[in-house]
Amino acid sequence: MSLINTNGLTEEQNMMREGVLDLLSRHLPWERVRKMDEAREFPHEAYNALADAGYLGIFYPEELGGMGASYKDIAVFMETLGYYYTGIAQGVTTTAIYAGMHVAKFGTPEMKKDIVPKIIAGKVKLALAMSEPGTGSDVAGIKTSAVREGDDYVINGSKVWITCAHVADYLVAIVKTDKQARHSGISTILVPTNTPGVTIRPLSMLGRRTTHANEVFFDNVRVPAGNLFGGEGQAWKNIMAALGLERMGLAAISAGHCFKITEYARDYARERIQFGQPISQFQVIQHKLADMMIMAETARQSVYRVAELLDGGHRVVQEASIAKIVCTENNFKCADIGMQILGGAGYSNEYDMQMFFRDSRVGPIGGGTNEIQRNIIAKQMDL
Repeated sequence: MSLINTNGLTEEQNMMREGVLDLLSRHLPWERVRKMDEAREFPHEAYNALADAGYLGIFYPEELGGMGASYKDIAVFMETLGYYYTGIAQGVTTTAIYAGMHVAKFGTPEMKKDIVPKIIAGKVKLALAMSEPGTGSDVAGIKTSAVREGDDYVINGSKVWITCAHVADYLVAIVKTDKQARHSGISTILVPTNTPGVTIRPLSMLGRRTTHANEVFFDNVRVPAGNLFGGEGQAWKNIMAALGLERMGLAAISAGHCFKITEYARDYARERIQFGQPISQFQVIQHKLADMMIMAETARQSVYRVAELLDGGHRVVQEASIAKIVCTENNFKCADIGMQILGGAGYSNEYDMQMFFRDSRVGPIGGGTNEIQRNIIAKQMDL
């Protein structure tokens, strides 16, 4: 029995949730997830099945071939993906939100018309190339340069921790077009990954192995000047404008994962016999599971609050940062408690809890560290 209460969702949202879970159970059966995690294999079949069923259109307006869905619809979709398996959720998010939303919001009319329908159809994947070896949280301090030479830009530099770059057809690269400026000196360029001079090297990560991070190197990479989009020097402003949805998506994935972990620990506790009875009969275990349920439900509520505000046309700077913190930290706490409930089994690779533990730990780090989120909240509080 699922612990997620679907009261409050519309009939269409419930149908979508059931449809996504059914599709994933067929195209990404759970026993295959563990094998793919060990092999560090991207879930192409499930990704393509989601695209074929039209689900990737949920992020985009109807004029670009999308569904024109609400933010609540997107929250339900991302929570459902995170509940089933965070790897497929991250694979979708990387292309459709992190990178794809920049094209959809700020791309040239030709770029939008060309790229977005291909994203929706699953024909192309994208990755956002922003972090660098010396600049993680300090985006304005990036060093990768794009210098105008005639009708081209020539890009040199390197990026690191670039999720899903190894399967991407395009990189949405954040580059310095004015080395003397900070925030006003960065721009966004679309770089096909098959361009000469682009090298992508996979990194061995602790968790989220099916959608792992990569290093990206640009060695005199030449792309047409028309590939710069969103306005020269405007990348910082554009990145800020896209953060509400990005953080809501991240939070929703973690909220869904909280429920998955809680159900897994509950089911184990019901079957594990100690002192002649299931350990779920012991109040100490019941309280741990109750704490996990509280964290899962609290996480979920913070996501839907952000969705409600976005659907109302409001700014969500503080609320999105709060949701990102609450959901990702609750996700890891749930995995930590779940591991304790399983005891030695939790620490064993024979069970899934160790994967949940590994996969949840990146949440407070990626997508803007939770320290940076707290800085944002403090600023919103006029501190």
